[in-house]
Amino acid sequence: MGNESSKTYEKSDKSKVENLLTKMTLEEKVSQLGSVLPGELLEDGEFSEEKAKEVLSNGIGHITKPGGESGFQPKKTAELVNKIQNFLEEETRLGIPAMVHEECLSGYMGSGGTTYPQIIGLASSWNPSLIEDITAKIKDQIRVLGGHQVLAPVLDVSRDYRWGRVEETFGEDPYLVATMGKSYIDGLQGENPREGISATAKHFCAHGAPEGGRNHCSVNVSDRELRETFLFPFEAAVKKAEIGAIMSAYHDIDGVPCSCSHKLLTEILHEEWDFDGFVISDGHSIKLLHTTHSVAENEKQAGIMALKAGLDLEGPTTECFGEPLIEAVREDLIPEERIDRAVRRHLEAKYSKGLFERKNTGEVANMEDYFGTPEHRDLARRAGRESIVLLKNNNDILPLSKDLESIAVIGPNADSKRNLLGDYAYGGHTENKDISNVTTILDGVKNKVSEETEVYYAEGCKVKGDSREGFDEAINIAKSAEITLIVIGGKSGFGFFPPEGKENNFGQTTGEGNDRTDLNLPGVQRELVKKIHETKSETVAVLINGRPLSVNWSQKNLSAIVESWLPGEEGGNAVSDVLFGDYNPGGKLPVTIPKKVGQLPIYHRRRKVSKERRYVFTDNDPLYPFGFGLSYTDFVYSELEIKPKKAKPDSEIRVSCSVENIGDMVGREVVQLYIQDEFASITRPERELKGFKRITLEPGKSKKISFHLPTDLLGFYGKDMELVVEPGRFKVLIGGSSEDIRLTGEFEVFGEKRFPIQRERSFSTETTVK
Repeated sequence: MGNESSKTYEKSDKSKVENLLTKMTLEEKVSQLGSVLPGELLEDGEFSEEKAKEVLSNGIGHITKPGGESGFQPKKTAELVNKIQNFLEEETRLGIPAMVHEECLSGYMGSGGTTYPQIIGLASSWNPSLIEDITAKIKDQIRVLGGHQVLAPVLDVSRDYRWGRVEETFGEDPYLVATMGKSYIDGLQGENPREGISATAKHFCAHGAPEGGRNHCSVNVSDRELRETFLFPFEAAVKKAEIGAIMSAYHDIDGVPCSCSHKLLTEILHEEWDFDGFVISDGHSIKLLHTTHSVAENEKQAGIMALKAGLDLEGPTTECFGEPLIEAVREDLIPEERIDRAVRRHLEAKYSKGLFERKNTGEVANMEDYFGTPEHRDLARRAGRESIVLLKNNNDILPLSKDLESIAVIGPNADSKRNLLGDYAYGGHTENKDISNVTTILDGVKNKVSEETEVYYAEGCKVKGDSREGFDEAINIAKSAEITLIVIGGKSGFGFFPPEGKENNFGQTTGEGNDRTDLNLPGVQRELVKKIHETKSETVAVLINGRPLSVNWSQKNLSAIVESWLPGEEGGNAVSDVLFGDYNPGGKLPVTIPKKVGQLPIYHRRRKVSKERRYVFTDNDPLYPFGFGLSYTDFVYSELEIKPKKAKPDSEIRVSCSVENIGDMVGREVVQLYIQDEFASITRPERELKGFKRITLEPGKSKKISFHLPTDLLGFYGKDMELVVEPGRFKVLIGGSSEDIRLTGEFEVFGEKRFPIQRERSFSTETTVK
């Protein structure tokens, strides 16, 4: 078929978009608002022109995860994308190309993609430059496949650790989430839109505080908390990272589902923040307006509600935005101008990504240059090491000697490749993927110790279940070993496979859809730990988990505990690098770990009264505070300087200090800056993170860290819900965690209240190191 193609529309120019819009029929416009899964275009694993003619005759907005859903190797994925795009160019009237999106939470979620640590682990690095390095590599892999967009990062602020998706987040603090999230976006999008890929911030908004910790459930937050905590990372992503897309969330806030919230999707996002990208639905979330939320009588009404609110694209396939919207326009239920608004946003995005200048991908690229290279594996290993948090190290039992006579490696996660992966990793999302490139903890230990060291292994028990059949074998090898390494925790995965009310089929304990009522070790793992401890063998626990675990007994009784989260394909080597002293851990917790689930919420940024009040049978202290993490060396903080001591509400405060490594190993410390508003017109958090810097110090060396704190970051939403910086006294707290405060001081803001201009406000504290 010939086409009135878009070859004349060579640049991302609004006039070109308007020109194209005038040529489009209603059917062609609505098709731009939908998505198609690769399975809808395949026959026996090959592209089917017959199916394409049925599905793509009027064009399409997006192709959903051609690699991630098909399971194709990179070259075949690129070939599939080319065939789809060629069909659209040659067999549709206007030849409008499709945007191609993939998942990339911990790496490209497709065959051949490098799997980095899950996001909760990367958050523990407190290293934004690491995040940007990783996502720049992810960008290269997805671009060579023909991709233009990814459904990441998750900018949810986690406040309930029963929620299975805690592992997908950068933790509990809005400042940390915003800072790490911006670096994630910067690495993906790059400086030139045509050379980068569009990031998608999700889940808009407040998905990380669901009722009862249950996925999709209602979120009950005040407008002030919504703005100061949950919207803050998204606002930073829009205003400072210029993110290309936003994904609406599943849940409702105060009875209004996010996917049809005009307040969120139009008033805040476009009118207040000047967002110029598009909004994509979470998977099937428009349909849920009818089936779950019961605010729409049918799918047509659900589509109308979402479109009117400001939702622009339906995914992963087209259910409510296809024929139902065409009918709605013809029945005068929605004006065609609303369709045009969403189509305009898509076309502008396609022009900005250079889609109309598309060349075939993959056919001219050497895929071996982009997938599975030593450089990728080295970066995955580096990321795994930086993600590790040392929680306990009694009597400096760690690091271990590589010349041990014997070591017992025990536990359900000790020799598992699968369990080192997060829920949105290839091989973690489903159970039938090739994960041969993953290094287990057992393999990592064997790679590290001397040839003379005896390495014993026993599984002991499963992650879940009541079977103790493996206990005796585990106990016997622990008795024989000089040191016992017990690798315990959970198993992540996508948990929507089983019938409602039934357990999932794959033993998952964390990840999307895997919410819990407690934070203890699952199954009989704690009993196994106790039995091993009774052997009198020095025992080191390695945690493999996606959510914080209340390991109270282990903290009290074991020699050492290493938090590894879900460390990805190089997890075994990264963990062993830390255990045997080739890398001194410097990770810090991005969450507060409670002693009991009944302490929730226990995040560090609570108000003073919440931190002070105790329970009858339990104190109010966490098991591990936010920002906590040990090292094999020690650091001394000194020479606090605050300049000026008195500042106007539209200025900057410089807070500096020196940190010295007084040990005999290279050490890594995360210097954390907290601020306390001593008196304000409304109650404020007892302390707030306002800056941090990860540094590396040689033995005996010191560095001076300076935080350039903008007074904008002292602002809050006052009684009238206006953003305000008030005069008053502020306490400065600097240290190695939210509770390990080494230096304190104060400064004063004087003069009249200031109301920062929203579009120009600051979202971060710059740091310099000398």
